[in-house]
Parts: sequence; C-alpha cells; structure tokens
Amino acid sequence: MTEWVVLDIEGTLSATDQVLVTLYDYARPRLGPWIDAHGDDPAVAEAVAQVRELSGVDGGTDELVRVLHGWMDADQKVTPLKTLQGLIWQRGYAEGDLVAEFFPDVVPALRRWHAEGTKLAVFSSGSVAGQVAFFAHTTDGDLTSLFEFHFDTVNAGPKREAGSYLKIASVLGSSDITFYSDVPAELHAAAEAGWQTVGVARPGEPYGDADFGPHRTVDAL
Repeated sequence: MTEWVVLDIEGTLSATDQVLVTLYDYARPRLGPWIDAHGDDPAVAEAVAQVRELSGVDGGTDELVRVLHGWMDADQKVTPLKTLQGLIWQRGYAEGDLVAEFFPDVVPALRRWHAEGTKLAVFSSGSVAGQVAFFAHTTDGDLTSLFEFHFDTVNAGPKREAGSYLKIASVLGSSDITFYSDVPAELHAAAEAGWQTVGVARPGEPYGDADFGPHRTVDAL
C-alpha cells in the first residue's frame, strides 16, 4: 500500500474522446461569449491577458477565439485555454449539460483505495476548477469527497517535468506517492522525482500500445 495515489484523468480514468470530443466541442462555441460576458472576472481577465502575451494577438474577441481554437485543434496544454475551458465546463456540469463518465474499473478502485486509507489526489492538465466540476457531476454521483488535493499546470507545473512532481510532493508532505498515467513521458518525470509509477495502457486509447519502459503497466486500475 502507498500513502498517496495521484491520478491523471484523460486516458487513465476517462476516455480521451470525452475530453477531446465531448468537452472540447462543448467549450468551442462558448469561448467567445464567455470572454465577452465575464470580462470583469479576474480569472477571465488574466486568461485573456495571457492569451495576448503568448500569441501576440492584439485584436478583439474573434482573434482571441481563433488563437484558442488553434490551441484546441493542436491539443496544446496552454494554461489560459485550460482556465477558460474549466470555467465553461464548470457551468456546463452545474447546469446538467455535461456528465462525467469513467472506465468501468475506475470508481470501484477509487472507493477501494479510499476505504483502505490511501489518500487520493489528481494531477491533470485541465484546470482545478474543471477537475472539481468533473468529479462533482459523474454517472456515479459526486465523487469529490474521495480526493484531498487537485493539481494542474498552474499550481504544480508542466506534467512532463520532474519539478512539478517535487512541488506536489512538498504539498502532500510525503515521498510515498504512486502516480498513475497513460503517458510515458509523465511517468518518466514522476519517477525522476522519486515517485512510484504505474502506466495505464487501456486498449483503444492513444497510448494503449505505448512503450512504458521500466514502469509497471496495467490495463485497469
């Protein structure tokens, strides 16, 4: 048993298509209206400023949206995009437009770990707001009570850099941590930081046939 289990979401707990198709398609037409309607929200204002800084775009909402859509098309994990998507998804979950679904083995595993005393956290490129909304509105009900921490690229850092995992470990106050992910590069970074690692190779997912190298590999939790 490990003290902490930290989990990736996309491709590990939930099908990649749920993010790249369902959630992206939901956010795409709402980005422009959201920016226009919530310009006074500090989180939105900061995200817009970051989009301008990163892209060099100096125009109006339409130009910003073109940049955001380009990042989405390339599946780039860009912080301001994740912030805006997370806010939109949060509203979508709250209004019942969206419901999170997991692979069949996931919720039983989460509940088993929690019952055994293993503490759970999430590290995903999606924003913390989006993560919390995701786990609060699932086909299995509200699962937020199972998790003690949520980490994203804002409060932890890039998922393929060891420093991000060192930062998370300092927050968790532990070195006894096991990370589950479907992305080998993320597992390499976690291992470099001294974590235990488990590769999740799910059939049909983008990394289902990846080379997980030295990492213990499973096809279900």
